[in-house]
Amino acid sequence: MNQDNATGLIPFTINLTVEEARRRAEVVAALGPDWDPLAVLRGEDEAYALLYSGLDAEQQRTYDLLVAAGVLPGEEPGRAAAH
Repeated sequence: MNQDNATGLIPFTINLTVEEARRRAEVVAALGPDWDPLAVLRGEDEAYALLYSGLDAEQQRTYDLLVAAGVLPGEEPGRAAAH
C-alpha cells in the first residue's frame, strides 16, 4: 500500500484559464467573419430607445423612478443597471 496515497484517490487538475480561452475562441469562431460588434451595439441601443419610447406621463414617471433607483439603466453610453 502506498503511504502517500492512502485513500486510493488520484489527483485531478484542470487549467480553467486555458479552457476558458478555448471556449471564447470557439464562440468567436462560431459568430463568423460577418459579425460586427459595433452594429450589434447600435442595434441594441436602437431597440432600447424604441422599447421606452411613446410612454405616457405616468409610465414616464415610473420609468424615471426606476432609472433613479438603479433598477433600469439610464440612457448614457455603456449603460447598465446599478443593481
